[in-house]
Amino acid sequence: MFKPRSIPYQDLHEVILPLDQLEAVRLCDLEGLDQAAAGLRMGVSRGTIQRLLQAGRQTMATALVHGYALRIQQDKEEFNDESMHPHCRKRRS
Repeated sequence: MFKPRSIPYQDLHEVILPLDQLEAVRLCDLEGLDQAAAGLRMGVSRGTIQRLLQAGRQTMATALVHGYALRIQQDKEEFNDESMHPHCRKRRS
């Protein structure tokens, strides 16, 4: 969990970053692997890596730009509020 400083967690929206998206970003952006090599390492196609990268980068950018909490978790959660980013939700008290 990452969150902006000085804002209580219960007052924040949060975005969910699935672990597979984080791993794709880590391999390509941090380790510098190309998408084909990252796909081999994760056991998925280059196209899947491309999709994971796009979604992961969008989720992280959403959190940074809007000041949301960023939760990393194993499984992607689905939310019903279609007006929000696909991985965004208001923190429940």
